[in-house]
Amino acid sequence: MKTIFLSLACILLGVNVEANTHNSREPSDPPVTSEDLRNAINRQSLMNHARTIEGFAGLSNGTRAFGTAAHNATVDYIKTQLDATGYYDTSLQTFQSYYSEGTAQFSADGEPYVTEWFTYGPAGLANGTIAIVNNLGCNSTDYSEEVSGKIALILRGECDFGMKVALAGAAGASGAVIYNNKPGPVGGGSLRNFSRPDVGPYVPCGSINGTVGQQLVAAINGGATVIGTLEVDAINEPRYTSNVLATTRMGDRANIVMAGGHTDSVPAGPGINDDGSGTISVLEIALQLAKFNVTNAVRFGFWTAEEFGLVGSEHYVASLDEQEKKDIALYLNFDMLASPNFGYFIYDGDGSAFNTTGPAGSDRIEKLYEDFYKAEGVITAPTEFDGRSDYGPFLDVGIPCGGIFTGAEGNKTEQEASWWGGQAGVAYDVCYHQSCDTVENLNAQAWIVNTHAAAHSVATYAMTLDGIPRPRAGSSSKMAKTSSQSQLRACGHELFAM
Repeated sequence: MKTIFLSLACILLGVNVEANTHNSREPSDPPVTSEDLRNAINRQSLMNHARTIEGFAGLSNGTRAFGTAAHNATVDYIKTQLDATGYYDTSLQTFQSYYSEGTAQFSADGEPYVTEWFTYGPAGLANGTIAIVNNLGCNSTDYSEEVSGKIALILRGECDFGMKVALAGAAGASGAVIYNNKPGPVGGGSLRNFSRPDVGPYVPCGSINGTVGQQLVAAINGGATVIGTLEVDAINEPRYTSNVLATTRMGDRANIVMAGGHTDSVPAGPGINDDGSGTISVLEIALQLAKFNVTNAVRFGFWTAEEFGLVGSEHYVASLDEQEKKDIALYLNFDMLASPNFGYFIYDGDGSAFNTTGPAGSDRIEKLYEDFYKAEGVITAPTEFDGRSDYGPFLDVGIPCGGIFTGAEGNKTEQEASWWGGQAGVAYDVCYHQSCDTVENLNAQAWIVNTHAAAHSVATYAMTLDGIPRPRAGSSSKMAKTSSQSQLRACGHELFAM
């Protein structure tokens, strides 16, 4: 099954703004080594960056979501720091993408129910009788005349949420409530497209759990008239945003080593672990690398709008021609490196744990990390290449990938707690995608260990690509695809479309 990106969170306009910097490197600068680069990176520098970036969130009511003043300040900070080294050719890759944020509240006969909003769902208020939609609401014939002017109650399944909502709008419904096809909530989701003019207008919409939905269906089928209220508060608008790219002025640009992390947060909070931690690690590695010479060019990518479906990294990869893709030897991804109830996870490049093998060379990247942590006396565990972070677009075009991760919303197991400490049965990051993802949410010890691991990989591959196939024959992916047609990719979680 194939992973699907947010289809309208895409490129409308691309602009590259390059910095005029001078090359401050001297031939006498030493070649980079893992030890030297790691020794140049300390915990205090990481924390100083984190406090600065958290401060930017104050510009935008506590969030650094893409398109906000806080995210723009983050981008400016990163680029200014890199420009000051004189070591990189830097650019802003600026483009337009659709931003969507909202909440939904639904009640029936005055009883409020937990309601989830759909990305791209419009704002509005619907009051009136609840009408059951026939079948799964995937065809116009499922919507009888009784739906017009009422709140459509639709069962999840078969077609995407956006199709159901647009068909409800075409039938004249005042709103649409989708209930899960099993007990429990839908778990969030997206209408997939910003609009569906070929089908019908979107109407205010939300989702409820399957048990509540079945209870409402039973009551209505039993002859009751159920009055519903659905209120949606939402923002849906195009916004300009930027990736930051920085490439060493020295080194072989036919063998580029790439490393990256995303600069944006979810609207709910400042995102200092997700992914301020990865962003800062990449930035500090880049700043310290400027003291050394490299054999292979190193390019750092700071991706925007990851939380809306890997938009920034997808934009970047889509902008490359075939030769430019081949010139990238590998990509290293750093997303959430300081979870408070952390694990030490390495992406499963060889597929031995999850039967999802990355492009040739991904196995060697995994082993490089395994060897590093083993030498440091740290136990590690594999994590799946599931397309939920910015390595996804690189895997899709056959570029070897690797990286490290400390966990998101999943719970730590008893075995993992015996390895790493912390609390079993508790999320790796209890503040994941919440307002409490601040500097206080970071585990500083895990962060410095992981930043040193990241620095080790950058330094190693900056000098030698041993084990990485070069040149690479083409850009078609050799990776066995995971995930589902029913979800969209984003950081550490799924945005379901069906």
